[in-house]
Amino acid sequence: MNHRHTHTVLRSAHYRGQRGAVLIISLIVLVVMLISAAALMRSFDISLTTAGNLAFKRDLAQQSEQAAETILARFRAGGALIGSTARELDDFALNYSATVLPSNPQGIPNVLLAAVDALPSPWTGGSIDAGDRIRLLYVVDRLCATSGPGTETPDNCSVADASLQPGGSSSDWQRAERASVGGARGAVAQPVVYRLTIRADGPRNTQSFFQTTFSCCDS
Repeated sequence: MNHRHTHTVLRSAHYRGQRGAVLIISLIVLVVMLISAAALMRSFDISLTTAGNLAFKRDLAQQSEQAAETILARFRAGGALIGSTARELDDFALNYSATVLPSNPQGIPNVLLAAVDALPSPWTGGSIDAGDRIRLLYVVDRLCATSGPGTETPDNCSVADASLQPGGSSSDWQRAERASVGGARGAVAQPVVYRLTIRADGPRNTQSFFQTTFSCCDS
């Protein structure tokens, strides 16, 4: 009788041990599942944020390209910067420099990097409000060492050659598109090279730079 009672007690203790082990394993599995679910949600949030930022950057690129066409129109027939006389002197009201601007190692003019909501003095051309909380700051500089009458010459400026053809390519932060404006290439024997740089500020502190070099133009 005592032997049977002892056996029953041992068997009950064994079952309780098994139930305790199952409970511990279940808790561990539950914790792992909770951690996995949290990691999945975080990954999903990151993916949404990344997709949103990419959409903002694409919008900035489109707005910058539209603005570039408006700015480049100044170098075409009837534009404010057509004719070498107009281009040989600074015109800060048009955000134009007749000499190459100091730039960072990536080729972005320092004046754009230092700007906050507007270009600093003496630049007075202002920025472009593209809507949807997008603001575009830009400068155009002539790739010449000095300014003044008679300085638009090959010995003072970078001039177009066979490697500077219409068309171009782009990266995720800087567009380096090459084009010829202001009429046929044959209109000027060695057209001078100019550089248009646009800084696009958008929502969520999104910021991109777009740069175009072009040879120009009718004398």
